[in-house]
Amino acid sequence: MQRVNPVRTLRRYQLSFLKQDIPSGLSVFLVALPLCLGIALASGAPLFSGLVAGMIGGIVVGVLSGSEVSVSGPAAGLAVIVADAIAKVGSYEAFLAAVVLAGIIQIGMGLLKAGRFSSFFPDSVIKGMLVAIGLVIILKQIPHALGRDNDYEGEFEFQQLADGENTISEIYRAFETASPGAVAISLVSLLFLLGWERMAGRSTRAFFKNIPGALLVVFIGIALNELFRIAIPTWYLGDTAHQHMVRIPTLEPGQSLFSIFDFPDFSKFADPQIYVLGATIALVASLETLLNLEASDRLDRLKRISSTDQELLAQGTGNILSGLIGGLPITSVVVRSSANVYGGARTRMSAVFHGVFLLIAVFLGGPILNLIPLSCLAVVLIMVGYKLAKPAIFKKIYRDGWSQFLPFIVTVLGIIFTDLLKGVALGWVVGIGFVLYSNFQATFRVVRSGSQVTILFVKDLYFLSKLPLKETLSNLKPGDQVVVDGTRASFIDHDIYTMLHSFAETAETQGIQYELRNVERQRRRRKEELISE
Repeated sequence: MQRVNPVRTLRRYQLSFLKQDIPSGLSVFLVALPLCLGIALASGAPLFSGLVAGMIGGIVVGVLSGSEVSVSGPAAGLAVIVADAIAKVGSYEAFLAAVVLAGIIQIGMGLLKAGRFSSFFPDSVIKGMLVAIGLVIILKQIPHALGRDNDYEGEFEFQQLADGENTISEIYRAFETASPGAVAISLVSLLFLLGWERMAGRSTRAFFKNIPGALLVVFIGIALNELFRIAIPTWYLGDTAHQHMVRIPTLEPGQSLFSIFDFPDFSKFADPQIYVLGATIALVASLETLLNLEASDRLDRLKRISSTDQELLAQGTGNILSGLIGGLPITSVVVRSSANVYGGARTRMSAVFHGVFLLIAVFLGGPILNLIPLSCLAVVLIMVGYKLAKPAIFKKIYRDGWSQFLPFIVTVLGIIFTDLLKGVALGWVVGIGFVLYSNFQATFRVVRSGSQVTILFVKDLYFLSKLPLKETLSNLKPGDQVVVDGTRASFIDHDIYTMLHSFAETAETQGIQYELRNVERQRRRRKEELISE
């Protein structure tokens, strides 16, 4: 495995990579576009703020990132925090000051090497997070595919803020109110995308590999909707102002470019709650970023290792810039990152291209992009979700044993029925529980041959090993000849050490021959012992 160096990557960038990175960046752009707008709506922020965060997350964070495949932008997990924060501080401009402060804190965390804490999450939890996000994408996009757009694009929580429904009840309502036009567009788009990906996988022609199917699905969605407008008006999903369509804010004639930006109110730095809010955003955004970075490394086909500290520095820089020009907080996002990997990205330039496409869309392509039905974009996201949550993944992890499957499935269910951070926390608790259980179960080995019993310590003994060791001693029989061999343990917990020596009196009264060999509280291993191991 190789560790990512962003400067080196950019210097060695080859034009031949454009064949993979531009189509991938375009696919990510189509996925990110509705999510940027939806997260802004869910946050109670200006629509343009989500697009600003997406552009900076792609162009700025993309260049500085510690990963070659991670893509950053506004995060659904911060939507509730943002909405509450804006209400507390009284204005969006005041909230932007907290975003700038959060970026400064993240840079400090990167300089202090705080990224190393991502290694404390078990692999089964990271795999569970990826699968859960895939399932949540599918469940959340089914209503949009059926023409029900009451919930915001990009909201991943089980309990929905927009309409009071939850993930399951929203699907039920969507089937009740399904739009024939949206269903038709979704079915045609799905069949086309399945066929296109199958041809791309089997054909040797570069045409199928270099043209992203997501782009063609967008053209199909626009064409079908315009056909419905002419031939079947009752199936028509509406125009640019309708909720079933992408709705990019456009510049009005005579409107200044700077009038669409918001700027932070730095006078709010005198308010103590701005510092609390900035620290909260920094911690939550950093945690999501580190989790998503671990997940992105799992997806990377070239198995590169991302620099977590470099990523925190990049995220901090991105959040400072985003706050300065009116954008939402930025994190690394698995939905965009997975779309990037499955789109065939080779390097970080695909993330940069996606940011450039967002920039072009906002300032030049708004009227055209507002003709895209959300139902065809929902199909693109459903395909991404399926790739993350294939049934084969469940089978593979189940075969790895309960110590892997239980934390995995707890994480999956936790994320689906709560939200990302709570689900990961539940899985982490279960995963760490298995790690601790496995460790104290394997700290010693008991070998019995008739009445000869050897209790061999295979590693250091901490407090959690006290109970199984106590049970082993209590199961000894009169007449046993017992040797407790502590040669391989350089540390023995005080309670365990005391228990082992106290048992000598018990053994004598029960007729057990009992010997402690190299059982010491703490000692340095002899050179010959280390060699023998």
